[in-house]
Amino acid sequence: MPRRLRAVLAAAALLASAMAWAEVDYKIVTASERGTYIQVGRDLARFVAPQADISLEVLPSAGSAENVRRLRFEPGVKFAMVQSDVYQAFLDQAAAGNAEAGNLIRPLRVIMPLYNEEIYFVVRADSPLNYVHEIKGARINVGPLGSGTALSTTTLYRLMFNEPTADAKTSFMSNEDALVSLIRDDNLDVVAIVAGQPAKLLVDMKPESRQYIKLLKFDPQHRASQAALKTYFPATIRSSSYPNLLTEDLPGLAVKAYLVTYDYNLKNTRAHLASFARALCQNFVSLQANGHPKWREVDLSLPALGRGWLYFPATAKQLRNCSIGKTSGPPAHSKTCSQHERILGLCD
Repeated sequence: MPRRLRAVLAAAALLASAMAWAEVDYKIVTASERGTYIQVGRDLARFVAPQADISLEVLPSAGSAENVRRLRFEPGVKFAMVQSDVYQAFLDQAAAGNAEAGNLIRPLRVIMPLYNEEIYFVVRADSPLNYVHEIKGARINVGPLGSGTALSTTTLYRLMFNEPTADAKTSFMSNEDALVSLIRDDNLDVVAIVAGQPAKLLVDMKPESRQYIKLLKFDPQHRASQAALKTYFPATIRSSSYPNLLTEDLPGLAVKAYLVTYDYNLKNTRAHLASFARALCQNFVSLQANGHPKWREVDLSLPALGRGWLYFPATAKQLRNCSIGKTSGPPAHSKTCSQHERILGLCD
């Protein structure tokens, strides 16, 4: 082969190699602009993605259920923040024969568990309600359709009281709109919010907010509460997180958050995601020191997942080798849609 031709081919090979590892534009779907997910997403974009040659765009969303759908179908979305009960709800719907749920959830893979997100129940300051187990029959804003908050709230209600929230007493407003309605109108009794503390929405409240609202306590000894603890976790809502709202710590509930991706098989995508996991390991100390306080609750070990849940192999290999931070299609159903199916966006 002529020397000049060999040089051209070599140069072309080098160019192809460089192009194959050029910076890529990826997206992560999170939740509301004033929630914890979007702040955690921004931390990943700032401290992790650049080292993996990823330009990571952080997108707000309605929440976990919407995130599952956007991860599956929206171009460029390679990461999603998803609550554990939302992920499990899709799996349960798939197991019950919902073909669309199966199509949405089965190709998804877990990168890592993150932290527990606290569940807040907000009522007016003069409300006779003081405990979560007293909300039965109340008019509840459960969060927007497609949100993890809506799924968590309705699941929790069903577990505690063995019945769904009544459609006539259930609303799906944003957290902000619901809180305004709670204070100004007489058509709501409870606003449910799911967000890792310190949640910006509650942190931003002024001291005078105590005149208008209060948070309900969770009594783990109550029979209804014990039913909830089969799926959710006990938590403490700290007064130090919300000094303008609380004068003492409150017992509460939480749900686990996960970082999720798709089961990609393109070599370049898998390589970038593996590099992302490696960069996550290498920059974990910076995340805990400079990121959202919830990073201090994250453990890079990969515990066993529930049935039907799978880790993404390319990222799992990197994280299992990391020693830093470780402590060890169309709907196929024709029946009337259930409340959970509507929240998950599985109904037309």
